[in-house]
Amino acid sequence: MLDAKMIERGLKKTGKSKGGLAKVMGVRPGAVSEILSGIRLIKASEIQPITDYLELNSVPIMGRVGAGAVIEPEHEQVPPEGLGDVELPFPFAEETIAFEVAGDSMLPKYESGDIIVVYREQRHPLASFYGEEAAVRLKTGERYLKTIERGKSSSLVNLTSFNAKPINGVKLEWIGEICVTLPRGQIARLRAKTATRSRKAAKASK
Repeated sequence: MLDAKMIERGLKKTGKSKGGLAKVMGVRPGAVSEILSGIRLIKASEIQPITDYLELNSVPIMGRVGAGAVIEPEHEQVPPEGLGDVELPFPFAEETIAFEVAGDSMLPKYESGDIIVVYREQRHPLASFYGEEAAVRLKTGERYLKTIERGKSSSLVNLTSFNAKPINGVKLEWIGEICVTLPRGQIARLRAKTATRSRKAAKASK
C-alpha cells in the first residue's frame, strides 16, 4: 500500500520536487507536505498519479537468471542502472531488482522470458531459504533460478529444479528472495498499458 515513506523514497530517488508531485496530483503544493507529515491521507484517485510520477512501480532489469542455462554476469556487461525497467502493476516499498528467466529447467512454474522481481539485498540467513526457490549467485559467478537445498555442510548447498540434474555442493555469494513473478504474456500487456498511459499524458500536457 502506498504510504509517506514510499513517497519520500520516490522523491529522493528521482530528484523530483514536492511541487511537481502536487501539480500532477491536482492539489495545492502544501498537500504533499501534509501527506508526508501524516496530517493528510492519500486519496484513492491520487495513487496512480503518485506512482507514475515517482516511478514507484519501476524495477530495473539486471540481466538474466539461468533456469538450466548458465548465466555469467561478467558476460552480460550489465550497466549499474540495468538493461531497462519493468513496471509492476502496483507500487512496491522495498528496494528490488528484476531478472529475465533463461532456460526451461523450472517448467512448468517458470518459462523462459518470464520476469522475476527479487529483493536487491539478501534479507535472511542461508538456512531460512532451504526448500525455497530463489535467484542465486554462486561464489564462482554463475547465476541461477533454482530451489535451494541443504548441502553436506552448513556452507554448501544443492541447487535443484524440475527438469535438470541437481548442482551439488556449491557455495552461494548471494540469494535474491523472490517477491513477484511476471509471466512474459503479462509483461507485454503491462508495457502496452504503460505506453498508452504515456501517450495520454503527453497529449494532456500539450
